Amino acid sequence: MAVTKLLAAATTLVVLLLVILTGSLVPISVSKAAVLPKDRADVMYHSYQGGGMSIDGPSILIRKKMSKNISASFNHYVDTVSSASIDVLATASPYKEERSEQSLGLNYLQDNTLISVGVSQSNENDYQAKSFNFDLSHEFFGNLTTVTMGLSKGSDEITLNGNDNFFEQAEQTNYRLGLSQILTKNFQMGLNLEAITNQGYLNNPYRRYRYLDDASASGYSYATEIYPNTRTSTAGAIRGRYFLPYNAAVYASARLFSDTWGIQANNYTVGYSQSFADNWLIDVHLRYYQQDQADFYQDMFERKDQFNFMARDKEMSSFNDLTVGIKGRYLFKFARTSWAQASSVNVSLEHIKFDYDNFHNVLVTAPQGVGTEPLYQFSANVIRFYVSLWY
Repeated sequence: MAVTKLLAAATTLVVLLLVILTGSLVPISVSKAAVLPKDRADVMYHSYQGGGMSIDGPSILIRKKMSKNISASFNHYVDTVSSASIDVLATASPYKEERSEQSLGLNYLQDNTLISVGVSQSNENDYQAKSFNFDLSHEFFGNLTTVTMGLSKGSDEITLNGNDNFFEQAEQTNYRLGLSQILTKNFQMGLNLEAITNQGYLNNPYRRYRYLDDASASGYSYATEIYPNTRTSTAGAIRGRYFLPYNAAVYASARLFSDTWGIQANNYTVGYSQSFADNWLIDVHLRYYQQDQADFYQDMFERKDQFNFMARDKEMSSFNDLTVGIKGRYLFKFARTSWAQASSVNVSLEHIKFDYDNFHNVLVTAPQGVGTEPLYQFSANVIRFYVSLWY
């Protein structure tokens, strides 16, 4: 119901904005047709630094048409994780691990319908995940309207380092529905709905909740978190992009999320893109995210096994974050006789500030006793550098 209300209100606002900007609701004919993804190769390096965590690694993506109707893709992605986050330091020792993921995709184009299927598999020393996805998109009304729908299913196997007897499983199903509409030659908008169901072992076996314990020198002790074994999430999003007459565009999006664990979240993004000199593109954006805590989250419980479900993972708490980002791209164009059509160099920088409303920093001495530690906050920097080649 909340998602429906958001989409209805957001759609009304977008339509009103369109009237103000264009003075018309009549679509203008745009020459566009469904096409296969272009033959392309990407090589990327990504890095995340913040909150005692360091995550970085390479990614390689290759797309190739097999015929005028079929194309295939392959992606190899690696994360090297070094963690000394507050969650780790509070109950364990810093660790380092590597996660690798491989995925294969196939696209089939028939008239204005594009069908995409894909499989992926990721591995790390205590977690293995496999997934399958199916997506279909179709263009209507002179290719001004695109409807998309999709389904993904995944299965995970969870083990625990140091405990050979620990083995758990989890399954996920994701349903997607989207609508993209060209309203005028300058204005586009889109709507997306998503529903996700999870069942099985849904928490992190390394995470601990804390509870009051007079027998402990610190005044509290830790025990393994206990989560429900089912979860259903729904999300709705709306986005819009308006193209300005001087090779620029402004865009905005809003997304609302809720789940059966009691988490309510929303995020908003605004941005501005500017191209110049035929080769350069600069994009700046601002994103705000806020969520409420899960029903079974507490920073401190009164006793061990106080409730059926108990969590202290900071991602289950109430918090907000603000992201400021900038992206740059330089495009190289080759001669028509060359085997390569074009290439680009891309750099993306983001700074994220996290503020937690009810997760306390236990690494700092409590000024007035247990549970009065300062609220946790930290900043992170995200860097992506990649080179693309169209051939």
